[in-house]
Amino acid sequence: MENNKPVVVSGARPTGRLHLGNYWGTLRNWLDLQNKYDCYFFVADWHALTTGADKSENIAENTREMVLDLMALGLDPAKCVLFRQSDVKEHAELTLLMGMVTPISWLLRNPTFKEQLQELHKAKYKGQEDKMKKAEGVTKQLAEAHGEDAEATALHSDMAVIGFLGYPVLMAADILLYDAKFVPIGKDQLPHLELTRDMARRFNHMFGAQVLNEPEPLFTSSPLVPGLDGRKMSKSYGNTIFLGEEAKSLEAKVKKMYTDPLKVKLDDKGHPEGCVVCAFHKLYNPDWQARETECREGKTGCGACKKQLIELMEKEVGGFRARRAELAASVDVEKVLADGAARARAVASKKMAAASKAAGLI
Repeated sequence: MENNKPVVVSGARPTGRLHLGNYWGTLRNWLDLQNKYDCYFFVADWHALTTGADKSENIAENTREMVLDLMALGLDPAKCVLFRQSDVKEHAELTLLMGMVTPISWLLRNPTFKEQLQELHKAKYKGQEDKMKKAEGVTKQLAEAHGEDAEATALHSDMAVIGFLGYPVLMAADILLYDAKFVPIGKDQLPHLELTRDMARRFNHMFGAQVLNEPEPLFTSSPLVPGLDGRKMSKSYGNTIFLGEEAKSLEAKVKKMYTDPLKVKLDDKGHPEGCVVCAFHKLYNPDWQARETECREGKTGCGACKKQLIELMEKEVGGFRARRAELAASVDVEKVLADGAARARAVASKKMAAASKAAGLI
């Protein structure tokens, strides 16, 4: 890595195997960024605990699987710093220090907090309608007793833990430790980065020292990748295709993809917009426009369209499987992470010392 390049920081939570939505939405950009910037990419295992402490037994294995997936995609530890968040304790230390000056009101205004709490609440009681109604009733009574509106009821859930409420502070520390110039995000994530900038500005003002640099957004283009059912691809929806999906499983999943419900017969004119198969042709078929034209004119059926897509996808997914299997047999993942953590710590420790000095601790 060259010290004169701008720094980019980004992380991903190890909540399970990576899927094609992760690749097209985020990871493909990482591969490009590692050749242009000094990149710090980390496995955000502490972040995984913010909403998944009850599933912590999977974090270590998920971390290993994620690193192998990233390297099989082409992320090169020689070109970027690849590390595990919890191996660099300065992330937690700066989070604690920043928490001393971050108003709770800022965190409560985070819409993602309440939205995710509601989703977690539903997931917890999925298939247990009676328990869910009872839990919602207790939550509502607590909110009414405190004179709060319905929007605030999530705060009384037992899933509203400090770590989850304060995850934006941890996210800010992740970024600010390395003097990140850019953070790769989609435009919908801009409010989160603005909160990081606000925290850095307040910290500097509170302690009268320009210690934390305000990062800028690096807007990355990414195609919308639908899941098998047409909704956003997500493990929580069970509609994913994993990066290394086995051939038979890939075939079965493509065959289940949502298609145009108005195209019943082979020669019926189709409507590619909204068809999941057509969306994937745009990603894997260089001649996807011709395929769409054939669909609109009723010159091809959904079965033939899916068959071609299976063949196109298997070429790439199969190649990924082969590279990953080779890496799994030859790479010491823990050594990769340890080496990355040492490089990250060398930078993070200096920033932490400067922050502590500004706060009067040194």
